[in-house]
This record gives sequence, structure tokens and C-alpha cells, in this order.
Amino acid sequence: MSPVDPVSPHARPLETLRRTAPGEAVIATAKVALRWTGQATAGFRPGPELLVVGAKRGGTTSLWRYLSEHPGILPTFPRAQQIKGTYFFDQEWHRGVGWYRSHFPTMASRQLVARRLGYQPVTFEASPYYLFHPLAPARAHSVVPNALVVAVLRDPVERAWSHWKERRNHTETLEFGDALAAEDARTSGEEERLRRDHAAVSFAHRHQTYVAQGCYAPMLERWFDAYGRDRVVVWAAEDFYANPQGLCDEITGRLGLPAHRLSSVDPWNAEPSRGMDAEIRAELTERMRPHITAVEDLLGRQMPWHSTNR
Repeated sequence: MSPVDPVSPHARPLETLRRTAPGEAVIATAKVALRWTGQATAGFRPGPELLVVGAKRGGTTSLWRYLSEHPGILPTFPRAQQIKGTYFFDQEWHRGVGWYRSHFPTMASRQLVARRLGYQPVTFEASPYYLFHPLAPARAHSVVPNALVVAVLRDPVERAWSHWKERRNHTETLEFGDALAAEDARTSGEEERLRRDHAAVSFAHRHQTYVAQGCYAPMLERWFDAYGRDRVVVWAAEDFYANPQGLCDEITGRLGLPAHRLSSVDPWNAEPSRGMDAEIRAELTERMRPHITAVEDLLGRQMPWHSTNR
């Protein structure tokens, strides 16, 4: 019989403990022990049925929060240290499949929930760099070939601006226009390096690709090739924010779960779009026009960015 996940400590005492130096050491040790426990029981832990793959700054945090409300969508392990995504198929591939499965509930835990709910629960993760990483689709399919894949695409002009503002709070030293101008030089050869060396990671490829991460068509084609179009759900972020219940209902329906009414439809981790220089906006809009057309041609439908950007 497969083991049941250990009962996790209550989140609030953990927060109080974490504020002290001894507490930080205890928490760090506990994290290592819990991850070891997860890896030791990885054979009893199925992979997720759902992958939310991006796009970065496209609404993945909001979607993760909304889906996490569903009683039939189980949290990652351990419950007290909830994570949105593992980044396994992009940056942590070297850790191995056992490490990946250690983040998800055991079969015994699933069956306990199934008996209570009357239907089988599922698990998921949301790692927004998966969409852009060139090896993530094939890696994901090799581990969880039957997963449902969801991509939420934001207007690439607004996405680039939001991406830069997020990085400006962390590592970006250049102004937006300068960062756009420097992108090709900063990231030259990085995708090829990632393809060539499967152990490689790239800060520039992940964090400094303000334009490239909005060129969605090649990314979607990789996921279509890996999973087939029928296993990849694609929504525009603008449609998702206008109707979050609609996307959540589509996902839960595809997973065989009953619909669940969201307690709130307020967005999470949102960045206001105002403040971009008008000249830079016009130049970036023109630059992204053929990439928007490519997405619309690939999907066979207009995106909400069509009327202003095409």
C-alpha cells in the first residue's frame, strides 16, 4: 500500500517561526527532509494531469490561484509550502523524474480524497517559462504524456512591458527602450546552447527576452508537435481576465471534474499597463505585428490584440 503524505504543520506557526534565525534553520532542515521524503516515495506519486505552461506575465498566477480553489485539484507536496510551479522541464531537468514526482500527492492521498469527493482528484503545476523553453515540450511529454496543457497568451506588447517592470524590481539595469535594443545581443546563441547542452540554464534566455517571449507561434508549434492540438488549450489573457470562470470551467471539464464556482475573480500579481513611452509603444507594436499574425494564422482565429495591432 502506498504511503500517505505526512501531515503538514499549520502555515501560520511556520510564518512566525520563519522570522527568527533559529527558525530559518529549522525550516530549511524541514524542507530538505520533506523533499527527501517525497523523493523516497516518488514511485507512489503520479505526475500531474495538468500543466499550465505560460506565458510569463500572462496570467498564470491568477489561473493557478483560481484552479487551486477546486476541491478536486490537490495541492503540491508538502501542503504547507505550496508552490506554483517546479520549473522541472526547463531549469531543473538534471534533478531527475523522482525529484519531480516528489512534489505531488501519493496515490493513497488521492484515494482518500476520492472517497470523500466521490470522484478522482487531479494535480497540476504552473511554470510560465515552460512555454518558451525549447526543450520543455518534449521533456514534459516524456514524463506526463497524457497531461492537458494550457497556455494563456497576453498581448505581446503589454507582456513585454510587464516583463520588464517585473525584472526592473530585481535585476534589470536598463531602461525599457534600451533593454529592447539590447535583447538580441544579450541573448544571442542562448537558445542554441540550451538545445545543445541539456544541463544548461540561461539567465538571459529566461529573463531578458522581452520581445522573444511574445513571439508565440513557434512556441505553440512545439507544444502542438509534442502533445497534439487536442491536448493544448490556448486562451488570450485578455479573454481569461474578462471571463476567468470560463477558462476554469473548460479546464475542469476537460479533466473530468465538476464545475466549481470561483470565490473571487480578482486578478493576482497584476501589473498596470500604463506608463509606456508612446514612441516605444508604437515601435514595439509594429515590430510585433507579424508575430501576432502568425499566432492568428496558426490558431485560425483572431486574438483580442488584432484590431489595435494589425
